[in-house]
Order: sequence, then structure tokens, then C-alpha cells
Amino acid sequence: MMRIGMLTSGGDCQALNATMRGVVKGLANNLDELEVYGFMNGYKGLIYGDYRMLTDHDFSGILTRGGTILGTSRQPFKLMREPDENGLDKVEAMKQNYYKLRLDCLVILGGNGTQKTANLLREEGLNIIHLPKTIDNDIYGTDMTFGFYSAVDIATNAIDCIHTTASSHNRVFIVEVMGHKVGWLTLYAGIASGADVILIPEIPYDISKIIDAINKRKMRGSGFTILAVAEGAIPKEIAALPKKEAKKKMAEIAKQFPSISYKIADDIFKETGMEIRVTVPGHMQRGGSPCAYDRILSTRIGSEAAKLILERQYGYMVALVNGKIKKIPLEDVAGKLKTVDPSCQEISDAKRIGISFGD
Repeated sequence: MMRIGMLTSGGDCQALNATMRGVVKGLANNLDELEVYGFMNGYKGLIYGDYRMLTDHDFSGILTRGGTILGTSRQPFKLMREPDENGLDKVEAMKQNYYKLRLDCLVILGGNGTQKTANLLREEGLNIIHLPKTIDNDIYGTDMTFGFYSAVDIATNAIDCIHTTASSHNRVFIVEVMGHKVGWLTLYAGIASGADVILIPEIPYDISKIIDAINKRKMRGSGFTILAVAEGAIPKEIAALPKKEAKKKMAEIAKQFPSISYKIADDIFKETGMEIRVTVPGHMQRGGSPCAYDRILSTRIGSEAAKLILERQYGYMVALVNGKIKKIPLEDVAGKLKTVDPSCQEISDAKRIGISFGD
């Protein structure tokens, strides 16, 4: 008899169910006896013993279903070592629930914060497999995370839809794309949708450069401009400040404007008098069915996770590296962030065809 636990933690995305399905099918087709326990609402379920045994029926028909059948929650890594409001030792509670169910392995699906806690549990002696999930594609050690391309499709479609109204009214439109710390999603969606300006956290912007790009288009006869702006876009004058001071300045902006996109819109209007419109797709980018690419990637990742479990190889993240699914030691990647290199080929190619990055 093999017993595994599964949980999904952090922000949801479109291919969590598809990945869990891949794991369970990979095990069930190679074992005579298997028990799968699903912990509800992320690490919260593991801490407080909220779980249920899952059956074949739970994994039927979920390849195309977004969200997560287990529910999820955010449990900050920095608070994991702190007792809860009732004095409960959260790490010890997670270990005891693992041992109580006599689990052979715990499969954890999540992003960066989730991964750090997964590594903590590995250090505490639990058998862990981590599967990299995030629409931000910012997990170090893997070329791609499941959920990313589904979100790219949604953000691209949002910008596509803005094109028609922007061109009809000759307006400047800003579409704000998710991504506080990294700009992969904005970069890919911006290129795919033909955005004229792409602003990402890794390249602090100069508002005058953005206005130059708008004016350049007007001189060429294009009366509208589309800006794809990441949530974490930052002005160059603030980025140049010490970290603590920059954080304070961004907090002041947050008090004045709903988001950085509205600050950019206000700055452009003050300089040019142009009509600016801001669109925020928001959590739509996390929703809906996974795209075909993510269904394939999730199935491959889930299958490889099953292989590692069958071979009793634990303490790994399953990653996509140069087109191949590989195992990466969890300790080598936990706590690291994969950011966009401003000199990467994608950006060089985009600049060559006239896309401005505000720098």
C-alpha cells in the first residue's frame, strides 16, 4: 500500500487540477494499492488536519477544469515558524498530520512561498515532491510553470479586445497585467498582442520615454497607443532610491492611485492632455480552463512526479528544462526568484520591431 498526500497552496491557476490528475493517474496505473489524501485549502489543511481521502471519481473530468478541487490559501512562509493565535506550533502540527496518515510522500503544488515551506518540511524529514505552479513563471530552476501560458492567453485576449476600441477612438489605453515582482506575463502578453509599450518591474521606466513613443506613433499616423503594464512597474527615479525609501515612495503612490497604471495615466495626461483609459483584467488571468499547452505540460509534470514517487526519490521539484522534464533538488531552488533579464533575446527582439520598454 502506498499513501500520498496532496495540497495546492498560494494563488490558484488554471492547471492545478490537470497536474494532480497526472500524478494520480501515473501512480494508479502502476500500483495495485494506492491511497490519496487531499489536504483542503493549502497548508491550512495540513496544519489543522482538514483532509479527505480522494477516489478515482475525484480525478475524472478535471483535465480541463480550472481552479483547484482541494481549495487553496496563502500561508506566508515567514510566519510558519510562529505559533498561531492559539499557540499551535504549525510546523510540528504539519509533521504530526503527515505521520498520522502514515504518508509515503507529500506532493505540494505551488509557487515561491509554497516552495519555501515545502523545502522547510523536507528539512524536517518529510518526503516531499514540489510541482511548480504560478501564472508569473518566476520559479527558479524551471523554464516554464504550469498556468503561465493559460494566463498569457487571457491577458493577450484582453489587450486584443482593447485594440479595436482604442483605434476607434484614437485613445491611449493602458492594460494592467498581473506581476508584482517579475514581468514574464506582461512581456509575453504584450508581444503576443502587439502592444506598443511594455513596462515590467525589471526595467524601470522613464515617463518621458513613454510619451516619446506615443508621439512617435502619432507622427506616423497612428492615433492610438496600447501600453501593457505590469502591476510592479516602477519609475526609474524611484527605482534608483535605496530599497527602504523606494518602498515608502511606492506606498505613497498607492495612497493616491488604485495602481501604478493610474499613476502612469495621470502623468501622461498632465504632459500631453491626451485621453487615457485604464483596463485591469485582474483575477480573470487566473481563471477559466487551462490552455492546450498547460494541459500537456501539467500531464508531463504529473507523470514525472509519479515516477519519482514510485522510485522513492524525494526532495525534488519537477521542472521543464530545455524541453525535457527533469528533477531538480528542492534545496537548490527554494527561495530563489527567476526574473526577466533586461538583455534577454525576447526584449531585444521586441525592441527591434519598435516596442518601447520606457527605458
